[in-house]
Amino acid sequence: MEGQYQKLNNTLDLRTRIVIIEDNEAVKDGYALILGSNSKYNVVSTYLTAEGAIKNLRKDKPYIIFTALDLPGMDGITGIKKIKKLNPKTKIIVITVHENSSMIFDALVAGANGYITKSSNHIQLLQAVDEIMNDGAPLSPHVAKIIVGSFQRNADTPLSNRETEILSLLSTGKTYKIAADELYIGMETVKSHVKNIYSKLHANTKSQALEIARRDNLI
Repeated sequence: MEGQYQKLNNTLDLRTRIVIIEDNEAVKDGYALILGSNSKYNVVSTYLTAEGAIKNLRKDKPYIIFTALDLPGMDGITGIKKIKKLNPKTKIIVITVHENSSMIFDALVAGANGYITKSSNHIQLLQAVDEIMNDGAPLSPHVAKIIVGSFQRNADTPLSNRETEILSLLSTGKTYKIAADELYIGMETVKSHVKNIYSKLHANTKSQALEIARRDNLI
């Protein structure tokens, strides 16, 4: 149930106050159990929606919020923006299955202080809080690689940002269907972008396009 981890009296409680926003009940409670296992942290409330967390922000007074991006009603990116507007000092860590660059950068631009994936184990989850407490920015290894890679790409790339995203996903073995799902676009849109990629790179096959993109540091 939402709010089931709310403590009755926090007047003298010096533990770090944490709120979790996750629409999967079992996953949400699992995070609460892991984070609550550390005596330094106090999971004051958990919510299934961003709206619920925002409504109780003043009451919960969280220092850290863990949030998913795929949420019913208000999405996670919008939730991050609203929370940061209401309380700029609140630290927000995204925890999600999404690892594409557009979602990562949208979350960070919205105000997220960290971005980790749901494949993170319980140790990494606790380490993320420790890192935030030490003014760090917790990032899953693959997420950090994507961010670093974006700065290392050829600035003269002929590819659009979307085309670069799609080609990057295909380079990891993702299918058109998976790429479409991760980017929230249709299969036909992916195919259209791939056709443009081939044209711009003067390639006839996916392997040829990937070879050229890697050679020219486009992905």
